[in-house]
Amino acid sequence: MEETLRTDWDVIVVGGALSGSATTCLLLRRNPKLRILILERTEHLKRRVGESTVEISAYFLGRVLGLTEHLLEKHLPKQGMRFWFTNPSARALNECSETGPRYNVRLPGYQVDRAVLDEHVLANAVKDGAVLQRLVRVRKVTLVPGGAQVVEWDDAAGARQAATARWVVDASGVAALLARQEGWQVPNTAHPTATCWSRWSNVCSLDDRSLSDKYPGWANRAKAVRSTATNHLTGYGWWAWIIPLKGGDVSIGVVYDQRIMELPPGPSLGERLKAFLLLHPVAKELLANASYQESDMHFRRNLAYSSTTYATDGAVLVGDAAGFIDPFYSPGMDWISFSTSAASALIADSFRGKPVAPRVARHNENFVLSYDRWFRALYLDKYYYMGDFELMTLAFRLDLGLYYLGIVTQPFKHGNRILETPPFAHPKSRGPFRLMQLYNRRLVAIARSRHRRGTWGRRNHLGYFGFISYEFNRRLPVRIAGLLCLWLGLELREGWRTWFAANPAPAVLVPKPANAPS
Repeated sequence: MEETLRTDWDVIVVGGALSGSATTCLLLRRNPKLRILILERTEHLKRRVGESTVEISAYFLGRVLGLTEHLLEKHLPKQGMRFWFTNPSARALNECSETGPRYNVRLPGYQVDRAVLDEHVLANAVKDGAVLQRLVRVRKVTLVPGGAQVVEWDDAAGARQAATARWVVDASGVAALLARQEGWQVPNTAHPTATCWSRWSNVCSLDDRSLSDKYPGWANRAKAVRSTATNHLTGYGWWAWIIPLKGGDVSIGVVYDQRIMELPPGPSLGERLKAFLLLHPVAKELLANASYQESDMHFRRNLAYSSTTYATDGAVLVGDAAGFIDPFYSPGMDWISFSTSAASALIADSFRGKPVAPRVARHNENFVLSYDRWFRALYLDKYYYMGDFELMTLAFRLDLGLYYLGIVTQPFKHGNRILETPPFAHPKSRGPFRLMQLYNRRLVAIARSRHRRGTWGRRNHLGYFGFISYEFNRRLPVRIAGLLCLWLGLELREGWRTWFAANPAPAVLVPKPANAPS
């Protein structure tokens, strides 16, 4: 029906995956009369990194988009995050230090097959009234502030098409159509990470009876389900994820700081990834009979980027089209939750006659500030300590506690509209941001000191911390206060060594092999 497609729209959404389809659903919920066109490049949406939700994105998917039944039927309930540490003394799975939930978690989370989830939300957007065009390639967007934006694309037959809309939503993912076209995208050179990943078959489950028979003491110390957690393998400068998907496939990949390490050489990218993972005793156990899907192998460098502009009077960026920090702690779907909520509010208010300019200015200010603070509070140089059991366990407990206290509690207290303001953008968040930035910076300094002194990862052998999930009660701030005391004790024991030292250069710098993928 291409010949009858109208050429004037209220909103054109570029990209039909989760960020684009969720924005569409939220807009049509606010105003069912909006004429919305979704332009999607693929015939069928594909799997992508971003299979794991955390508490905010689980709230957004379940309570905002109303997907709880779909999530329970088509995806796996997630049992928190679990970390595995190793050193030369840890030669088997049960000898690796472990941090993770002692019991199953209290708030919902999910391990999602993004192809299934994205198609479901896209179908909901169409059911709500949006028009979908697939197999199209968007060529250009001409922005006209306050006027009619022009979108040009090639349709499924290769014919050039064009249409106008008052608003364009860029949900093009890492392609970042508008940010690249307009010169808004800014690489985050302070965070030079790379990633390699695929889906795997025949991965041994951490709850498999063969492992409990082999390591009965190890099996019994955790009462939770281990296998459906996001299991993190860690090391100096890197971490890897193991995420099970409904149907038996397992998503496995590694992320690393390119200043510190590089994948080993090998005959293929898949063999390089597998050889690297098998150096960790947990992976060696779980991947003994596993195979990766060569056709689903991916590699990408320099993951982190932001935008100087997140919205204009006529266009708004959502999801990965707006920015990306790091997959650690699964913040990408939280970012979708906040950016789509804010974008739908901005656009809907404009159609209600609300002044656009001050709202656009506030939107840009909020997201520029949020990205910067989010990065500096949690991720700046974190790869120097995330493989140390003692340091990472303390950081995880503090990070998660403050996430609960400052962010997760808010929609339960104030409703869905709180998601229209991204994390760290509110003036009251300045204090928590400075605290998180400070302890992250101090843990980095201590990790570098340990590495120079040969004590980094000394407790990565036979350690165990059974984490008790946080709850929204009076104990939460008390638990955080206790963790701050643990941090103070760490500073007094060994942190003093770095109090007056200049920030040193990276302790290890491994040059990229000549055959490293680009």
